Amino acid sequence: MRALFLIFVLVPVAEMWLLITVGNHLGALPTIGLVLLTAFIGVNLLREQGFETLWRGRRKLAEGQLPAQEMAEGIILAVSGALLLTPGFVTDAVGFAGLIPPIRRAVAVALLSRMVVAGVNTGSPMGARRQQGDIIDGESWDASEHKKSPDDEIKKL
Repeated sequence: MRALFLIFVLVPVAEMWLLITVGNHLGALPTIGLVLLTAFIGVNLLREQGFETLWRGRRKLAEGQLPAQEMAEGIILAVSGALLLTPGFVTDAVGFAGLIPPIRRAVAVALLSRMVVAGVNTGSPMGARRQQGDIIDGESWDASEHKKSPDDEIKKL
């Protein structure tokens, strides 16, 4: 809880300090232009990498695999996109770091190693591993075929 409080206090202070410092060196309009440029570039990179991650996930689903890695990368991309749209250079740096595939994959693997999805341990970066357990054998039937109507009971009499 203390870490979140520090992040929500220190990051805006660092952003303001950096924006004021850059604004003093470059001027107000170039600084605003630089912030808008980083947002524009970030959104375009985000769109490209988001579609790439989506297609990899769809391909894994079509192969019958759990796309856990791609889902984690999608979450990282969404957070990176939000940071890139937030005005400031510190958030842009963290957002751009999330767009670098090796960094994003490493963070996704670290996240997945701590998660359990629907009872399946996803600690493996290559996808989900089945947990060993009991195998239950059973039979099924269509109950509608075995229902007796009142007319059937009358015919027996």
